[in-house]
Amino acid sequence: MINLDKNRLSQILDNVKGKRIAVIGDLMVDQYIWGTVNRISPEAPVAVVDVEREQERLGGAANVARNIQSLGGEPFLIGVVGDDNTGKALVRLVSECGFDTSGIVTDPSRPTTIKTRIIAHNQHVVRIDRETRGEIAPEIEKKILGIMDANIAKLDAIIIEDYNKGVVIKSLIREIIARAEKHNRIVTVDPKFNNFFDYKNVTVFKPNRKEVEEALGLHIRTDEDVDRAAKEIMSRLHAKNVLLTRGENGMTLFDSDGGVFHAPTKAQNVADVSGAGDTVIATLTLAMTGGASVREAATMANYAGGIVCGYVGIVPINRQELASSILTDGAAPKGSQK
Repeated sequence: MINLDKNRLSQILDNVKGKRIAVIGDLMVDQYIWGTVNRISPEAPVAVVDVEREQERLGGAANVARNIQSLGGEPFLIGVVGDDNTGKALVRLVSECGFDTSGIVTDPSRPTTIKTRIIAHNQHVVRIDRETRGEIAPEIEKKILGIMDANIAKLDAIIIEDYNKGVVIKSLIREIIARAEKHNRIVTVDPKFNNFFDYKNVTVFKPNRKEVEEALGLHIRTDEDVDRAAKEIMSRLHAKNVLLTRGENGMTLFDSDGGVFHAPTKAQNVADVSGAGDTVIATLTLAMTGGASVREAATMANYAGGIVCGYVGIVPINRQELASSILTDGAAPKGSQK
């Protein structure tokens, strides 16, 4: 997308230290059960996994916050958990990471989302989701907005992380964006289908190919398809920038100056794409708070997403590994321009 030399990259990474970014969205616990398979069940033609270890990690919007922290920023997590053991585990994990838990609202009427992944020989066997997708009640929305009002003056940016689990509802979206506009804050969005066209006037709108295809009812196969889809999104949402992530085809940035930049994927060995989108939005947003242009930020995010795809399970981007990857690759991806 754009060249990043050592001095410029160091400047951006130094500038992001301590930047405070609110992450508003669906909080989850990612549970991993690791084991081996040596036999097939006599009860059904399925593998029997002998469990070796279990692990709980932050997922969803909480994983975005973890990525911000690992890059040197200060995340402020705003979301909802249930009054259950999973909710307590999520708050504990956030506390152990060392960042603020005061933005987490407890709602006894809904369970905390937990995704359980069973992995054998470094491959996913099955995933089990326990969650509700019902919309939050008005009193919970009011609490979230109260938290935002109390903290927005101290924020450098806001990320809205929507997984269609019911926390990010249409009225909340409008209120958050209105507050951000009033205080001149960066707003980036990782959308899903339900609220796709409610994110108006944001700084960067970052859908993936599948989300765009579902929202627009079309198939994206070529660069021309991408161009057409992004122009419609920008027209309907009045987004300043659109960053469309395209899996194995990399990503395309449509910026406020009318530029179109295609960048190939930087993933070398794809072990697991889980959490890559979280890493991209976190890196993109934090870099912009550190003075990076949207093109520079998208370049860094492209590398970060490629790096985390090389790990099994959801892991945050490592600051040193990101810098090394960009600089080792030479002049960074120039991509193609129009």
